Amino acid sequence: MGGNGLEILRDVISWACLLAGSGIVLVTGYGILRLPTFYTRIHASAITDTLGAGLILLGLIVQAGFSLASVKLVLILVFLVLTGPPAEHALAKAAYLHGIEPDLPPAEENDHH
Repeated sequence: MGGNGLEILRDVISWACLLAGSGIVLVTGYGILRLPTFYTRIHASAITDTLGAGLILLGLIVQAGFSLASVKLVLILVFLVLTGPPAEHALAKAAYLHGIEPDLPPAEENDHH
């Protein structure tokens, strides 16, 4: 593979990540609209924060190559991965503490003793 072949490979990997991330963002956006409860909607938004945005940023990092832009994109990715899940957890806990109960199945379905 020459220099041109590596550029094509980089473009294919980059576009695959960008398309996969965009697809996840679209599907989870639809899920946020269609899911029945508050807690399931939070879960859908958490997937968008980490997986969807992560794949999009990864595609941009691959496309940027070794540059200052890719370092900045890596820092954004690390920030999203470190802050997204705790933010979603804090939102769910605040909702629970303010009286929004999770929609759980009846107790006899939970007990499998």
